[in-house]
Amino acid sequence: LPRYFVGVLDKNSGQMEVYNAEIFNMQPLLSGGRCWESQLLVCFVLIPALFPWHGAKMIPSLVHAEREEGAQRVQSGVECVLCSPGGTGCFKVCLCPVQMDLCIEAFGTSKQKRALSSRRMNAVGTDIVSTAVTKAAASVIDAKGVTALEQDVAQDDVQNISAFLPPCHEDADRPEHVYKFEDILSPAEYDALRVPAAALASITTEELAKRAEERSHCSFVLEELKFLPTDEKSRDHKTRCLWFLDTLIKFSRLKVIKKKHPMGPECPHIISRKLMKNFSSLTYNDGSIQNLISASMKTKITAYVIALALHINNFQTDLTVLQNDMKLPETRILDIAKALRLRVSKAKGGPGLEDEQSHKLGTLSLPLPSQKAPEGQRKRRKMN
Repeated sequence: LPRYFVGVLDKNSGQMEVYNAEIFNMQPLLSGGRCWESQLLVCFVLIPALFPWHGAKMIPSLVHAEREEGAQRVQSGVECVLCSPGGTGCFKVCLCPVQMDLCIEAFGTSKQKRALSSRRMNAVGTDIVSTAVTKAAASVIDAKGVTALEQDVAQDDVQNISAFLPPCHEDADRPEHVYKFEDILSPAEYDALRVPAAALASITTEELAKRAEERSHCSFVLEELKFLPTDEKSRDHKTRCLWFLDTLIKFSRLKVIKKKHPMGPECPHIISRKLMKNFSSLTYNDGSIQNLISASMKTKITAYVIALALHINNFQTDLTVLQNDMKLPETRILDIAKALRLRVSKAKGGPGLEDEQSHKLGTLSLPLPSQKAPEGQRKRRKMN
């Protein structure tokens, strides 16, 4: 525990004597009818100083000092220091907000008094606000009903996360039409992926093993590259999708984007522009505008990654692998998968993965399940 001391310097001899000191709280006994200066409903800090006292030392915040009833009293806008002339001790008094207002009224500057007057004019009693809110809530509940209000709240939660999902075509007759491939990659963007994806299409087993060792790609892409189709057209299509999915995941790991081409020169210009425009947020920092990957943008990237993975894997994908690649909590990726209207089931890890870990599979099938609010946002206090 800390210890406190008071040093007393004798100016004549030039020597200092040190005394033990103790800090404790004192509650004053106040009587009614006294002036505000004696009604300091505050804590006192006493530091005994067993030596003659020759007046109160001035501190920067002092604004008023006066003598009254044999004691020197120094008052400030933040604290008061009461010093006894008999050498019994020094009291430091911390003012409460009510007394602070009285101090400002008596000794404050013109600016402080104007601020106090403005604050008092704009103040509304908490009881008035509470009564008004209670009446308003009661009238809304009576008019609409608790069940309808809870449904509106759930619908609002769904709409909030739906703003970051790919366009959903609920009236689709086939799973591939629910999230159309053209909504993820436009024809021009898909055509631009032909050159960078060609390296993946011609990858050998040795090169794949080397890239896995160097972790040049995410786990999902490395696993899918092991099972590329032999048909040239299908192989080209899958590698284009895998290259873009891998780029999306790498882009999501960035925080602040400082480079004009964050994904390197091999990334086509149209893809770089798509990433910056659709999957990053603008912010103003240090006198310049910057792009960053916010939490909402990472949610959007995750949703598009899942939708693209569904097209790659015949509309069933391992969510746990994507969760690990995106570095997300399981609850978060499951919330996004459910918002995408996927059916989630358990399965063992696939070849080359952690077989003992229980993996979550997301399946897109018709008819689509009803859309529900995420689990983390439904825990609300019940209305009575």
